[in-house]
Amino acid sequence: MIHKGALVLGVLIGAAAGVLLAPEKGSVTRDHLKKEGKDIKNQLSSDFNEVKDDLSKAAKSGKEKLREELKDLASKTSYETEKAITFLEKQLAILKEKNKTLQKTS
Repeated sequence: MIHKGALVLGVLIGAAAGVLLAPEKGSVTRDHLKKEGKDIKNQLSSDFNEVKDDLSKAAKSGKEKLREELKDLASKTSYETEKAITFLEKQLAILKEKNKTLQKTS
């Protein structure tokens, strides 16, 4: 895949070579240079907008993926918390039973 910067550089070199080698009047050369300049400016602007759009899409995709990962983490954390609460409730029940037996023997 050709890098866009290399493509623009190639256009610039080609335009410069064409101007230097073309046997045209100065006004025609200037008009040609203006047209080439506008074309290059438009291409650079288009390339910049394309890159900006790609970055925006990547950022949006990254945000969505992060949001999904945080949701998964919250779910897993909630599940583990529930397991810990259940364990603590069982331990508390055991302690209550031991405390009852101690109260009966007193």
